[in-house]
Amino acid sequence: MPAETHVNSSPMDRSEIVDLVRERLAEILEVEPSSINEGDSFADDLEADSLALIELVEAIEEELSERTVGFRIDDEDLEDLRTVRDAVDYIDARANAA
Repeated sequence: MPAETHVNSSPMDRSEIVDLVRERLAEILEVEPSSINEGDSFADDLEADSLALIELVEAIEEELSERTVGFRIDDEDLEDLRTVRDAVDYIDARANAA
């Protein structure tokens, strides 16, 4: 089996997705992961600008491409992702839909 088609297909549970989003966002924003809550607004609570959100999307896509072939967060969906919970729900639905 070619390496690029072999993917660890075990679904991620919600807590793993929350941890992943927190860790990547904390790296980008240079804050402690524990300071990021699911209910936090990217713009209002975390002061994340659009560049930070693009970096987050790229980091999540890279991480999840190892688990889910072709995982992508669609550009047109970005405007709907306003809170950490929105992002976690979106990733959970997309990553575990296969």
